[in-house]
Amino acid sequence: MPVSRLFVSISAFILYSSTVNTVAIAADVSKKGAVETLSIQAVRETVPVASTGDAADDPAIWRNPADPARSLIVATDKDWGLHVYDLEGAVLASAPAGKVNNVDLRADVLIGGKKGVLVAATDRSEGLNGKLALYALESAPAGLRHLGHVPVAGDRVGSVYGFCLWRRAADQVIAIVPYNNGDVREYALDLSGPIPTATLVREVKLASKTEGCVVDDRTGLLYVAEERHGIWRMNAAPGSQEAPTLFAAVDGVRLIPDIEGLTLVPKGARGGVLLASSQNDNAYVAYDLSTGRYVRRFRIAGSGQVDGVTDTDGLEFAPGDFGRPFKEGLLVVQDGDNAPENQNFKLVPGGALKRVLKAK
Repeated sequence: MPVSRLFVSISAFILYSSTVNTVAIAADVSKKGAVETLSIQAVRETVPVASTGDAADDPAIWRNPADPARSLIVATDKDWGLHVYDLEGAVLASAPAGKVNNVDLRADVLIGGKKGVLVAATDRSEGLNGKLALYALESAPAGLRHLGHVPVAGDRVGSVYGFCLWRRAADQVIAIVPYNNGDVREYALDLSGPIPTATLVREVKLASKTEGCVVDDRTGLLYVAEERHGIWRMNAAPGSQEAPTLFAAVDGVRLIPDIEGLTLVPKGARGGVLLASSQNDNAYVAYDLSTGRYVRRFRIAGSGQVDGVTDTDGLEFAPGDFGRPFKEGLLVVQDGDNAPENQNFKLVPGGALKRVLKAK
C-alpha cells in the first residue's frame, strides 16, 4: 500500500496561520479577558500507580455490553506498563508492556479471525525505535493477552508519543501515532495471523510537538493536539490529500498551552463535543464538533475522600449506561498531583459532564 505524505509545516503556511491567529487572539483577550470556568466533581478514583513521579498518563474505557457495571478501564503507567481497573478503581490485572505513554482500545475487532477487544499503546522503551504494544482485553477474568510488540517506522528524529485507534471495520483498524517532533503517522494493523504487523500508510507533518489525538469513528475525522499551537482536524483516510485545518487555536484565554489529551462526547450521527485537557491551568475545554464553536471550560473538584484533579495528561469519555453513578456515561481523567500518593485516575459521572456542557 503506498504511503500518503502531507507536510503542513511549510514555513509560509505556518507563518500565515500564526499571523491570522495572533490578531484574533489579541482581540479576544482585550474584549473578554478571563472566561467563566465551572466545576464538576470526581466521585471515584483508581488505586495509584506503583511508579513514582510523572508516571500515570492515559486511560481507555471498555463498556461491557452484557454487564455494564463490570466494565473496565485500561490505563498506562509509563514507567512500567498497563493496568486494568474496575469501576471502583481496583486493579484487576496488569501487563509489563514497557514504557507505554498513550493507550486506546476498540471493541469488535477481528483478532486471529475472532472478534475481540483490541488494546494498543505506544511503547518508548527503546527510545527512537518505537513500538506498538498490542493486547487483547479479556473480561472473565479480566486480563490482557499479549499479541505482540510491533516496530513502527521512524526517522530517528522523533519518538512515538501520542496514540489513538480508528476502527473502519472489524478487519480494518488504523493506529495513529503523533510523534514528539510533529509527525503524525498512520499504520494499518494486520491482526489476522499469529504475529501482528503495522504498515505505514500515511504521514502528516505538523510544526511542533504533538500528542493527544482522537478519531471520530462515525465520520472518519481525526483530531490532533499540537501542544503549543492548537487542535487540528483532518480526514483520517489513508489516501487523503486534504490539508489539516486548525479546529481550535491556543488563545491564552479559553485554551491554554500545553494541550494534552483529547476525547469525544458524541451526540447523534455526527454531533457532540470535542473535549481537550488544557494542562497548564488544570482545566478542560469543550468545542462543538459540527461548528468548531467554543462551548465551555470547567475544572474537576474532589468529593468525599476523592481529591480534585490537576495537571491532566490523558482523558477518555465513553457514552452509555455503566450503572450508578455512571448511567449517562463515564469520564476518566489522569490526575497529575495525587499527593501524598502516586498519580492515579479519577472517575466523573457522564451526567455531571453533560450538565456542565449545557450550562448557560
